[in-house]
Amino acid sequence: MAFTPAQIQQFRTQGYLTIADFWMKEEVAAMQAELDRLRRDGRLRNVATDGDGKTHSQTQSNLQLCPMSPHSALFRALPFAPKVIEAVRQIIGDPVVLHLDQVFLKPARHGAGTNWHQDNAYFGISDPLKGTAMWTAVHDATVANGTIRVIPGSYKEKLEHSRDPQSDHHIRCYPDESRAVPLELPAGGVAFFAYGVAHATGGNGTDKDRAGAAYHFLNGDVIGADYFQQHNPGMAHPVLSGPYASDGTREYGQPIAGAWEREVEQAAG
Repeated sequence: MAFTPAQIQQFRTQGYLTIADFWMKEEVAAMQAELDRLRRDGRLRNVATDGDGKTHSQTQSNLQLCPMSPHSALFRALPFAPKVIEAVRQIIGDPVVLHLDQVFLKPARHGAGTNWHQDNAYFGISDPLKGTAMWTAVHDATVANGTIRVIPGSYKEKLEHSRDPQSDHHIRCYPDESRAVPLELPAGGVAFFAYGVAHATGGNGTDKDRAGAAYHFLNGDVIGADYFQQHNPGMAHPVLSGPYASDGTREYGQPIAGAWEREVEQAAG
């Protein structure tokens, strides 16, 4: 996985880039099957509310699992895939540290969107270009089913955020939506966007489910030793590149590096 100079430049100036064919069809099928299992097992919960930030909606669903890694060997292995590490290190630099992993599923016909926000409003790193989300379209993501939208260059702005009344725990901001760019991607396509880029997803009124799996990565040099005690404590934060990179044993008690291919093959049956 090697980005072109133009792609790197786009990330550094606009704050995002997309790869339509990042994952192979076998990998996509494995993700879809695993997400179906997690949903059947009741691991995803509805975070959409009726506008008071508390009462969970009975008519709209925004299903979230955060983090995924304790519940899924496949999704735990995904950030250790060599092409993931290589892609991320090209845009934020070494050392790459896994910050967070989560998935949002918008059910068919009544899927609720996630309102505008900047990840750095939660995470507060000094340089928003030194953190990136990697958003995978688990299913085809279109304007019709509420694909992710970004506002190019918005990492340069510190937008005011407030409590999101349509969610039980999110915050939101109110950017100029006329600048928004929808990122339509086939299943297996990926969008990388910096921590400061304002982004949102829309509702899904189509007759098929749509999900996006989001991994967040940091350059370890921009955070202090106590950063994770304040942000996402209790989650595993493996170092994926650089001189202190591990195979996952330190964080998970067993080696994870190299497991992605095995998990995909096992999912294929």
